[in-house]
Amino acid sequence: MIYEGMLTKMLTENGSPIQYYLVFDNDFLSMNQLLDKKISINFLRYQCLHCSLQKKIYRQGYCYNCFFLIPQAADWIINPELSKAHLGIEVRELAYEIGVQLQPHVVYLANSSSVKVGVTRKSQIPTRWIDQGAHEAIEIVEVPNRYLAGITEVALKSHVSDKTNWRAMLKNDIKDENLAEWRNQLQRFIPEEAREYFLEHNLETNLQFPVLKYPSSPKSLNLIKSPYYEGILKGIKGQYLIFDDDTVFNVRGNEGCVISIAVN
Repeated sequence: MIYEGMLTKMLTENGSPIQYYLVFDNDFLSMNQLLDKKISINFLRYQCLHCSLQKKIYRQGYCYNCFFLIPQAADWIINPELSKAHLGIEVRELAYEIGVQLQPHVVYLANSSSVKVGVTRKSQIPTRWIDQGAHEAIEIVEVPNRYLAGITEVALKSHVSDKTNWRAMLKNDIKDENLAEWRNQLQRFIPEEAREYFLEHNLETNLQFPVLKYPSSPKSLNLIKSPYYEGILKGIKGQYLIFDDDTVFNVRGNEGCVISIAVN
């Protein structure tokens, strides 16, 4: 069977293990069912996620022009402390910014490669943790807008990392942590504006990924340098496909690439 379409991040469904789905315009693949099967990936062309034109992808699945114009790629996406919709101030498109920023957000701790702090919309839990390959996570605060979550993250990342080591995450070179203890130790660093939103009694969430074999020395597949690849799928973690020869493919990192996938 051959499937063709533009890559977007895999959809997920929490379970034991997590279920992964690759969705194209006309095709739908249950990736868990492809474990231990040989698949080939063939890069065909680019297609911007926003304008749909066949233009080279710049960042986040968008072409250069769209990346610097559309609200979905504004600086506050990566740096939530720059959010301004709670002040009625437009950055790129106020209606969009109000819709995204003025809803409940969570600051959390996740253990992917080590303990890190992050921000996401409440509606994106546990999806955000799954996408990061976290095997355990816990909420610290739940606030009414993105700005408060952003300034809390900035305050906490002086005391805990905000980065994931993707190689360690994929190698499963990690240890379990008591995230409730981490949360309680970090409480005193929460900014005054967000202290009333501290979550004191919630429990950590544990996640199970569909991996048959972890790579000992993961090497990333670059579709531009290597437009054709074939291997046996051995696992899925975060947004990565893991193959038998230690090749790993970041699906989200290749959004906007049109590919064909053949299943043998």
